[in-house]
Amino acid sequence: SLVLLWTPQAQFAGYYVALDKGLYRKHGVDMTILRGGPDRDPLQDVRDGRAEFAVLWLTTALAGIDQGVPLTHIEQIINRSNLALVGWKDRGIRTVKDLDGRRVSLWVQFAPPFLTFFKANDVKPVIIPQNYSINLFLRHGVDACSMMRYNEFHMLYQAGAEPDALTAFFLSDLMGYPLPEDGLYCLADTWRARPDVCRAVAAASLEGWQYAAAHPDEALDIVMKYVHEGHVPNYPASHGCIRLPSGYAKTLFGMTERGFHVIVSDAPVAPMPIAHANLFLPLKPLPAEPLMSDIELRPTVKRQTSEAYE
Repeated sequence: SLVLLWTPQAQFAGYYVALDKGLYRKHGVDMTILRGGPDRDPLQDVRDGRAEFAVLWLTTALAGIDQGVPLTHIEQIINRSNLALVGWKDRGIRTVKDLDGRRVSLWVQFAPPFLTFFKANDVKPVIIPQNYSINLFLRHGVDACSMMRYNEFHMLYQAGAEPDALTAFFLSDLMGYPLPEDGLYCLADTWRARPDVCRAVAAASLEGWQYAAAHPDEALDIVMKYVHEGHVPNYPASHGCIRLPSGYAKTLFGMTERGFHVIVSDAPVAPMPIAHANLFLPLKPLPAEPLMSDIELRPTVKRQTSEAYE
């Protein structure tokens, strides 16, 4: 099994693609991917035997080794840090020194690079735990927060934050070295006992990333399948998003396209008239022609051919 750093998202596209396209199986590995998140520590999962492999940052792995966890690094995927700190200018955050004594939210399990950054710049902020969302920062509950260049940074803009209102500190740019992030790790005992399996996991994972880079749209569809079944907080089960078992999700995604309307029912679907004394009544007489709700629905999608849906 392989435990990831966070909940399903494009950061782990290569691993999901390798699983979905049968690349692990091709290399002789029966792989199960376990989600990460703020409620889960991949380092502890590997140490305690709940997973054989983990995606870890180099800084996290080094901290784990210092704590007595005998890790072996079998593959490096992300060679340059995407970590950033973002602060509100209206809170006086314009330089790194302005973080001293201020409230800064951090992901606890990803704190080492930030703590190193603070120490190198001789600042001592008040650390507040950061979980899934950046809502605390958006509500000005903290003066600055941790972010990834490819994720939360864009979420800020989507939430309406103006770029001119923010000060961003990109750690790899300011610290002068790349701070490698996602890599594959296992216990040293696992490497010594089964080096061929470790090499197979590394090879299949890399093939997954290469396929994802060559087929980004397909990779996105694969990732979103796991997002829908993975109980990701930003994709709640209400408001039109439903949870599907992995096998059925794959079938459904193969039958449909993006934007396709899907009705999930345990019985055939047909329009039904609804009448009740407490419902609103039309002010004008009903037209003679059929209402939209009375028009026959298109046939249920059963399978997709190369030319049309049948």
